[in-house]
Amino acid sequence: MRYREQFLVKPGHSVRLGAIDPGFKEHGSSDEAKDETERYRQQLAQRQPLLWAEHKRSILIVLQGLDAAGKDGVVNNVLSVLNPHGARVVSFRAPTADEADHDFLWRIHPHAPGKGEFAIFNRSHYEDVLYPRVHKLIDKEMCERRFTAIRAFEDELVAANTLVLKFLLHISKDEQLSRFAARLDDPHRNWKISEGDYTERAFWDDYMRAFEEILAATSTAHAPWFVIPANHKWFRNLAVSQIIADAVEALPMSYPKPAVDLALIRRKYHAEVKAEKREKR
Repeated sequence: MRYREQFLVKPGHSVRLGAIDPGFKEHGSSDEAKDETERYRQQLAQRQPLLWAEHKRSILIVLQGLDAAGKDGVVNNVLSVLNPHGARVVSFRAPTADEADHDFLWRIHPHAPGKGEFAIFNRSHYEDVLYPRVHKLIDKEMCERRFTAIRAFEDELVAANTLVLKFLLHISKDEQLSRFAARLDDPHRNWKISEGDYTERAFWDDYMRAFEEILAATSTAHAPWFVIPANHKWFRNLAVSQIIADAVEALPMSYPKPAVDLALIRRKYHAEVKAEKREKR
């Protein structure tokens, strides 16, 4: 099964997250899925040097979801295979005072990927629509203006030869609570707990409506959204890794021609090898 079409939010279409089962899974077993996920990871690892060498295009991966949806999990279990020399993970949370003094995209653009690079946004420019919309810090008119700005921003990225893939990791309210409980029981993850994790649960339905607005307004042919059922971590990793690997594989990339005279370099190499052999006699 190819998950791109299955989980794609088609441009111009509305989305009802309540109709999408966050517990959906489709595979023989979690062990088989892990093996398949690893194949997609290795596919990404093999294509990354080509992306860097060609130096003509870049890739932006956006990860959104409520707390405990698995954004860090995707970074750790899918994208950690990437060479950090050409890949960056950036997280956007509440804007600082300096960032708030500028337009909402001011803090985002410097982190867009350069030629040959992957950038992974663990939360993103969509935070500046999501939280303010839920907490009524911006009205519908301002929200629409920000959607317009986001579409223009992503249009510019695509025009600069950036592949843009956006993932909403969709979990259930019960699964979120279960993951919060696991953090409470694990001393190594206690640090992840915040008061806001629990207080924001009171706005669950508002977040679902805000996400639906985001998906309908900003999933485009060139910067698509994918809603990934994320209750099962292994299936989440499989679906995300396959969609990214397929998209990267489809890029018409090729290695550049050598910038030096290879025949001359070979002659110099063979001459040096012969000279070293003579010295050893």
